Amino acid sequence: MKFIRAVLAAITAVGVIASVSGCSGASGITHGETLRILSGSENEALSQILDECEKKTGVNIEMTYKGSVDIMQELKSGAPDYDAVWTASSLWISLGDEKHIVKHDESICTTPVIFGIRQSLAEQLGFMSEQVSVKDILSAIENNKLKFCMTSATQSNSGASAYIGFLYALLGKNSALTNDDLASPQLREQIKSLLSGVERSSGSSGWLEEMFLAGDYDAMVNYECLIIDANRQLVNAGREPLYAVYSYDGLSIADSPLGYLDHGDSKKEDAFKKVQEYLLSEEVQSEIEGTGRRISLNGVSAQNKAVFNKSWGIDTERILSPITMPAADVLSNALNLWQSSFRKPSLSVYCLDFSGSMKGEGNQQLVNAMKQVLVQENARENLLQAGEGDVNVVVTFDRKVLNVYTSESADADSLERLYESVREEQIGGGTDIYTAAKYADNLINENYNPSDYTAAVILMTDGVSENTNQIAFEKFYRTSGGDIPIFSIMFGSAESD
Repeated sequence: MKFIRAVLAAITAVGVIASVSGCSGASGITHGETLRILSGSENEALSQILDECEKKTGVNIEMTYKGSVDIMQELKSGAPDYDAVWTASSLWISLGDEKHIVKHDESICTTPVIFGIRQSLAEQLGFMSEQVSVKDILSAIENNKLKFCMTSATQSNSGASAYIGFLYALLGKNSALTNDDLASPQLREQIKSLLSGVERSSGSSGWLEEMFLAGDYDAMVNYECLIIDANRQLVNAGREPLYAVYSYDGLSIADSPLGYLDHGDSKKEDAFKKVQEYLLSEEVQSEIEGTGRRISLNGVSAQNKAVFNKSWGIDTERILSPITMPAADVLSNALNLWQSSFRKPSLSVYCLDFSGSMKGEGNQQLVNAMKQVLVQENARENLLQAGEGDVNVVVTFDRKVLNVYTSESADADSLERLYESVREEQIGGGTDIYTAAKYADNLINENYNPSDYTAAVILMTDGVSENTNQIAFEKFYRTSGGDIPIFSIMFGSAESD
C-alpha cells in the first residue's frame, strides 16, 4: 500500500507526472534523535536552513515531500510513518487531522499565491501599470493572449488556493462560498473558460517550478516565494524573468504550519520542539525571509528588501486581503467539481511495461497502481476520478507495442473495462521503452489536438530496455515539436538509465 501511495502522489488528476515523493535527510549527518517530517515540496528550498538546524539542535531531520491532498490522506490514516507535518496551509491539517494527533502547530512563514507572467507579456497585457482582477486574466485567456501553468487543485495547496480564489472572484463574493454558489451555470461557464488557459499542470508547487524552468512557458500560478526563486534562476540563465501579478480579488495566502504528530513518544516531541524553536528564532526567521518567504504581514525587513525585487512586480507594501476558505463540505464539493467538471480535460497515455523483466513484483505493482487510477471507486478516494472529456489510453509493450486500449469516457464501467484489459495482459519477452514512447507521442499528435487537453505520456516500467535507441528517440522528440511531456514511474527492480 505504501508503494501505491507513492505512485498516487506521482499521478495527478490532469494526467501529468510530478514526481514520486521520497525521503531524504537534510544533510546526511546522523544525530541522536530522528524527526521524520511529512512536508509540502515548497519547503525543499529551505534545505540549507534545515542542514544547519540539524547541526545546532542535534536532531536528524528526514523530509518526505508530497502534495497537499496526499498529506491530508496521510493524516486521516494517522500518519504512523511520520513525527511531524509541515503543510503549505492550515487548511490541510484541519481537513486531515481526524484523529486529532497534530499538536504544537505554528506558522513558520507565509506567502501569497500569485500569477507570475513573463515580463514582456505582462506589460503587453497592461498588467504592470494597473490593478488586475481575475476577470482581467479571464479576458486575456479568452482572447488567446495568455496560457499558464498551475498545480492540480486536487493534489496541491497552491492549485487549490488559486482555484478557490478564482471561484470567489468570478462570483464577486466577499461572504463565504456556498454549495448553492457552486451550482451557478454562469460560474461553471466562466471557470471552465479560465481553466482552459492551463497549459501544463503538476502535482505539487515545487515540481511545477522545476517543470516551468525546464520548459518554455509564459506564466505560472504559484507561491510568491517560488516566483522569486524561479526569477533568480531565470536571470542567472540569461532568460526573461516573470512579473508578479496580485489579483485584487480572490487572493489566498499560505501560512506554512509545522506541527507535531503525537504518537506517544516524548523523545520525538522534545526533538520536534527543538526544531520548531530553532526555525522560529529571530535569526533563522530572517534567513527564511531571505528565501522570499514573508515572516510578517507588515512588509519585510530592511536587510531582505532586495530579495523582494520591485522590478519583478514583487509588492510587499500593498495590503493583502486574502479570501477565507469555505466550510469543509463546500471545499470538498468544490474540489470534486474541479476534478469531475471544471478542469481542462486530460489526455493520458499510459505506456505499461509487460516485458519479462517485470514478471512478479514489478507487474503486480503496475497492475495495482492502474487499479487505483482506473477503478473510479478507488480514484475518488484520492480525488483522481475521471472528468468530462478525459481520454485515457493504455499502450502495453515489451520489445514491441502489444495492445492499445482506449476510453474516451468518464463512465466508471468504461474505465473499469480498461483496467480489466490491463489485469488480463500477459507478460511478454524483451523490452524497448523508446519504441513505446514514440508510439504514444505519435498516437496523441495523429488522433487528437493536444492543445485541447492537458496531455502527457506516462511510462510505467522497470527501465530495463534492451534497445539502446535513446539518442534516436530524443532526436525524434525534438523534431516532432517536443510539446507533450513524457514522464516515467519506476517499478520492480527499477533502473533509471
